[in-house]
Amino acid sequence: MSRIVVTGMGIITAIGSTPEANRAALINGKSGIGKAYSFRSKYTEKLPFGEIKVATADLAEELNITEASATRTDLIALYAAQQAVAHAGLSGAELSAADMALIGASTVGGMCLTDEMYGDANSQHESDSPYLQSYSNSANTSFLQRQFGIGGIVNTFNTACSSSANAIMYGARLIRSGLARKVIAGGVDSLSKYTVNGFNALMILSDEPCRPFDAGRKGLNLGEGAAFLVLEKEEDAVDKEVYAAVTGYGNSNDAFHASSTSAEGEGPYLSMQRALETAGLQPGDIDFINAHGTATENNDETESVAMLRLFGKVPAFASTKSYTGHTLGAAGAVEAVFSLLCLRHQEVYPSLNFDREIEATMLTPERQYTQRPLRHIMSNSFGFGGNCTSLVFSKV
Repeated sequence: MSRIVVTGMGIITAIGSTPEANRAALINGKSGIGKAYSFRSKYTEKLPFGEIKVATADLAEELNITEASATRTDLIALYAAQQAVAHAGLSGAELSAADMALIGASTVGGMCLTDEMYGDANSQHESDSPYLQSYSNSANTSFLQRQFGIGGIVNTFNTACSSSANAIMYGARLIRSGLARKVIAGGVDSLSKYTVNGFNALMILSDEPCRPFDAGRKGLNLGEGAAFLVLEKEEDAVDKEVYAAVTGYGNSNDAFHASSTSAEGEGPYLSMQRALETAGLQPGDIDFINAHGTATENNDETESVAMLRLFGKVPAFASTKSYTGHTLGAAGAVEAVFSLLCLRHQEVYPSLNFDREIEATMLTPERQYTQRPLRHIMSNSFGFGGNCTSLVFSKV
């Protein structure tokens, strides 16, 4: 069977609303982390966020969406997915075909409107709240299904921060197994009080822009975003622009703790090892790692340990969460797009805010934008509960 390739991509994050705008920010070291204006919380004045610089009402107007139940999560998902569909040149007939699949991912879903639904639940109105149908983490995938008229398999992943990496892996496996011919795969999350309060309770939110892999890191910054890829067989994409091939993927579960990985980095190690195996590559073949790199005390050290275990001499690596914040269920797809941009333009984007190495591992992420030959890039996404996924993208 021919390789599975990416023929379309779309993205919206705190640093831009297109792949090109995101790339410009990455090249110039321009972070989108700062004061939030659309998101309202008691923490808005205390903590920085990676907020998309477009108000929800403006997104709805631009997308011509008038449904009262459409959430910010729905809207930014549609914004990114429309780009991917347009880039791939998918027709209405292709979208509605039985062999077209849509695989989404989210952790927040409609929970960004919890306050509104709570208000309706305590009102005297006899009708159901319009927010009820859009509350689940899968509602945004159903929203996209309706917007595009998807005719095949539709599914949603909720494996915390590895969600959209798993969506991409699952999409590739659907094609490889013959259950789909084309797949739109990715994820979305918007800022919500639910996640901000939860992460604050874990005491892993930083009061300053995050510092991945730095010895003085204080925690992560929450962000929002959406990204989607269009996957298809290489033989079906002969007349299309191809961004890269999805050559490897691996998933494991650390099963160590609800919100942290083991000191040995067993889950991250196994997911990276399995991604190399499915790609038919050796550790030395990886030219760059887009690390999970949350800037939390546990993740950065255990991911570093796992990279040292697998690679010995660790290849160049960096964390783009220092630009966008941690976009949770969208992170795997957002960073997949960044990996594709690296391959397409043969360039590496640096981590921001790094000062000194973690003493236990002494690894230094990339600190400057550089152009260099790249053949294979690994992108890591590790979720709560120890669900770890690694993807390998290769130059075509």
